[in-house]
Amino acid sequence: MKTALTQMLGIENPLVGFNRSPGVVAEVTNAGGFGVLAASAYTPAELDATLTWIEGQVGGRPYGVDVLVPGKTAAGDPADLIAGLRAQIPQAHLDFVDDLLRRYDIPELPEGAAEAATDEIAASLTTGAGGVQALLDVAFSHRISLVANALGTPPPDLVRRGKSNGVAVAALVGQPKHAVRQLDAGVDVLIAQGTEAGGHTGTIATMVLTPEIVDLAGSVPVLAAGGIASGRQMAAALALGAAGVWCGSVWLSSTEDITPESVKAKYLQATSSDTLRSPTRTGKPARQLRSVWRDEWEKQDSPAPLPMPLQPMLVNAAWNRIDHAAGEGNAAAQTLESFFIGQVVGGFARLRPTAEITRELIEDCETRLRELTALADPITTS
Repeated sequence: MKTALTQMLGIENPLVGFNRSPGVVAEVTNAGGFGVLAASAYTPAELDATLTWIEGQVGGRPYGVDVLVPGKTAAGDPADLIAGLRAQIPQAHLDFVDDLLRRYDIPELPEGAAEAATDEIAASLTTGAGGVQALLDVAFSHRISLVANALGTPPPDLVRRGKSNGVAVAALVGQPKHAVRQLDAGVDVLIAQGTEAGGHTGTIATMVLTPEIVDLAGSVPVLAAGGIASGRQMAAALALGAAGVWCGSVWLSSTEDITPESVKAKYLQATSSDTLRSPTRTGKPARQLRSVWRDEWEKQDSPAPLPMPLQPMLVNAAWNRIDHAAGEGNAAAQTLESFFIGQVVGGFARLRPTAEITRELIEDCETRLRELTALADPITTS
C-alpha cells in the first residue's frame, strides 16, 4: 500500500505500531509496519540502551519514538527536579495511597525485586531542564525517522530539531482546534486520536474526528487512531481520508508486550464496555481498564488527582506493588489491577505474536479495500 505516509517514511505499509515494549516495536517494523517506542516509559539511560537494542533488531529499517510533552505541568527546581516535585505532593494524598494499599493488603515489594525508577520517569514529563529534553537528546542521538509528541503543541525547538535532522515530527490531536495549533507549529504528521483509544485521549470518536482533521490538514498526512485493531478498521480509516493508522491497544494482546500477565488475563475477559477515562494514573484523562482502583478515587472523601507529573510520582510505586502482588495471585491486588487500553479490548481472544497481528492487519485491510473497489465497479447490463 502506498500513501503519503509510506512515501514520507520509506515504509511498506501505512501501519504504525505504538508500544512501550521494544520487542513489539521491532516486530512491527520487521513485519512491514512502522514501530514507535513509548519513550516516556524510560529513563534517559534506559532509553539509550533500548533504542540501541531495537536498531540491532531491525537491520536499518525505519522506526520512531513517542514522547509526552504536556502543555502544562507542575514545575520543579532544575537543580533538584525530583525533590522539588515530590515536595509538592500533599501529605493527604500520600496517606490516601498508603491507606488504600493497606486496606487491600498489598505487601511491600520483596527484597531484590526489580523496581522501575518511578520518580525519574515521572520527572521526564516536565518540559524544563532535566525533563523531556533529556529523552529527546537521547532519541536524536539515534537514527530515528519520526518523533511523535502527545498532550500538547511541540516546543519550537523540537520542530526545528526534527527538520534539521531529517526526522518527521508527528503530533496527536483530539479536537480540530488542537490540529490548528499543531499545523501552525509546523508538524509534519497529524494523528487524529479518537476517544476509543487507550491512554490519553479526548471525547470525540475516531469516525467523526478523522475526516475533520483531514479537511484541516491540507497536504499534511493524517493518521487515524483509536478503535483500530483489525484490517477492516484500518480500511475504514483509509476510506475516511487518513494516510495511515496509528495502533496502540492491539499490541497489548501480543506475546512480546511487557504488560504483566495478570493484566493481560483481565484483558482477555473484558468487553468493549470495560474501559473508562480517568486521571487517577497520570493526572490527565486516560482510557484504561475499569477496576476498583478508580472506584476508590471516586469516593466522596477521596482526594482529587494531582496534575502531571505529580500524580504518577504519587502512584507509580504503588502500581509496582499492585502488579507484583497480582502476579503472585493476590486476589485483592487483582481487583485493583489495570492498565491503559482502548475499547478494542473487547475483541481480544488470545495472545499472539506481534508479527502475526501485523501481517493480519495489513492483509485483511488489502482484502477489504479490494472488496470495496469491487462494489464501485460499474453495473453492466446484458
